[in-house]
Amino acid sequence: MATTAQTGSPHLRPARISKLGIAAVVATVVLWASAFVGIRAVGPSFSPGSLTLGRLAIAAVVLGLVVLPQLLRKGSSLPRGREWWPILAYGVMWFGGYNVALNAAEHLLDAGTAALLINVNPILVAIMAGLILKEGFPRWLIIGSLVAFGGVAVIALGSGQRSTADVTGVLLCLLAAALAAVSVIVQKPVLRKLPAAQATWFGILVGAVCCLPFSGQLAAELQAAPLPATLGLVYLGIFPTAIAFTTWAYALSLIDAGRLAATTYLVPGTTILISWLVLGEIPTVWGLVGGAICLVGVGLTRRRSR
Repeated sequence: MATTAQTGSPHLRPARISKLGIAAVVATVVLWASAFVGIRAVGPSFSPGSLTLGRLAIAAVVLGLVVLPQLLRKGSSLPRGREWWPILAYGVMWFGGYNVALNAAEHLLDAGTAALLINVNPILVAIMAGLILKEGFPRWLIIGSLVAFGGVAVIALGSGQRSTADVTGVLLCLLAAALAAVSVIVQKPVLRKLPAAQATWFGILVGAVCCLPFSGQLAAELQAAPLPATLGLVYLGIFPTAIAFTTWAYALSLIDAGRLAATTYLVPGTTILISWLVLGEIPTVWGLVGGAICLVGVGLTRRRSR
């Protein structure tokens, strides 16, 4: 199944895989977009490191309820020897480093600048997937990515009149984007051997261990946090972390990394819609136009060169 997905041939890709992949992508985009709203809501109560540890700890427990029974079945086996290296790598970089860096960056940057910088990630993934995973550089993937990135830029320009683009915040955001991009490339081969839920759970455990130095801070902030903030932390752990990272891994096992990464250009526009519905933040014309451009760009990435 993985080999068929990597070829990218429309004649070899079964329709069922395409539908399952699209469903997983939609779930990932919506839940990851909701994370920005959730982080904004709980941000005053939790610092970047403790927020990351809290999310990962909750996700580890919830996803463990699904994965542990699978691992205890006869015939199942854990990764061995060198098979752990890529899991450790994306666990440290993505679940640990990326989340801490992004949380810290959002304390220093306005939302528009952060969205623009983070969306360097799909371009980095497309380049590395072409070079390392040998997915090539399909013409429509490049064109669609550039169009979608332009849409994100429009959203960023219209997100506010004043920019607080602190140099440290910019560097943290670029670091987060780079860590996520490398992690996608590292995770792709792992998914040829492990189910999506297991690959995600192992990565979450690694990230949580890396964030254990923030445990004292998390305990103190949990005691002081109001109930809505604590419930928000639980939501972030279950939905954007345990569920969304699993649906992402599942989609990545079916779809080329470059094409899948391009769909994350839909996250900023979806975030605007969720903020409108949940927080009553009315989207600007720039946000609506930018979101429409992102939709067009992602649609172009799905075209195939003849």
